[in-house]
Amino acid sequence: MLRKTDYLFLVVAGLIILFFLKAPPESTLRTPYTEEHKEFSEMLKKEGKKAVEKFCHECHSDENMPLSKDHPPKYRCLFCHKLTMPSEETLPEKP
Repeated sequence: MLRKTDYLFLVVAGLIILFFLKAPPESTLRTPYTEEHKEFSEMLKKEGKKAVEKFCHECHSDENMPLSKDHPPKYRCLFCHKLTMPSEETLPEKP
């Protein structure tokens, strides 16, 4: 026989699952796996996001690529903009 706390647990667990199922799809642009960004994939694995984010502003400055007014703090780029992993299309051709 289930107790009152068991029912409460099931309801809460169900609500959490429903919350994640109803979450909107990821809409933030991903960082492309291009020549300019390739080196940062390895750096990300070795040193982490904060080490890589120091280099974003070299190309993505206010002059070159201005951000919208409601853009979150610009020093945390990889918090939202995930690096795209290499795929068959982005890898160099094999000889």
